[in-house]
Amino acid sequence: MRAHSFATLVTSAAGGIEANHLPLPLDDGSSGPGRLSGHCAKANPLLAELEEADGALAVLAIFHGPEHYVPPGWYPSKSMDGKAVPTWNYAVVHAHGVLRAMQGPENLRAHLDSLTAQQEAGRAAPWAPADAPADFLSSMMKDITGFTIEVERLEGKLKLGQNRSAENRAGVVRGLAGEDSGGAAELAAMTPE
Repeated sequence: MRAHSFATLVTSAAGGIEANHLPLPLDDGSSGPGRLSGHCAKANPLLAELEEADGALAVLAIFHGPEHYVPPGWYPSKSMDGKAVPTWNYAVVHAHGVLRAMQGPENLRAHLDSLTAQQEAGRAAPWAPADAPADFLSSMMKDITGFTIEVERLEGKLKLGQNRSAENRAGVVRGLAGEDSGGAAELAAMTPE
């Protein structure tokens, strides 16, 4: 969740199932399964859903970890019996919880400062909200609403070839090592021996 904090936020309201794609960093100081923080434009239908739910909206945040296509040729067993088909390996986390609006502009500003610091860390000239003119930043903040999600349950979903032989999993790791797509190395490191 920390390494892949850009999540898909799923809600179910009177109008049907909705999905929003937002950065939802995990707050380090929270207790239990955790607390996520985020923000969206005031025009986002998510806020109308929150109002309809009397200020407490059940949500599912899906954090997408590494993923990669696995061709049959990566399995050594393919050359022996031909019994191989392509698949997709992945790692995701489902965070179930309750979304509530942040109270007060100081909490929204703290969220924005923290989110920006996380994303700007390691840059040669990191930007911070304080770098923008105060009146401009204040104007921009009036157009967004911050929220928190108290996580009630976490569910990890991993498809890493657990049902395959050690030789076939090793073949997948070798195949991933030859790929330069984002996530291939991370997925290889997660694949059980």
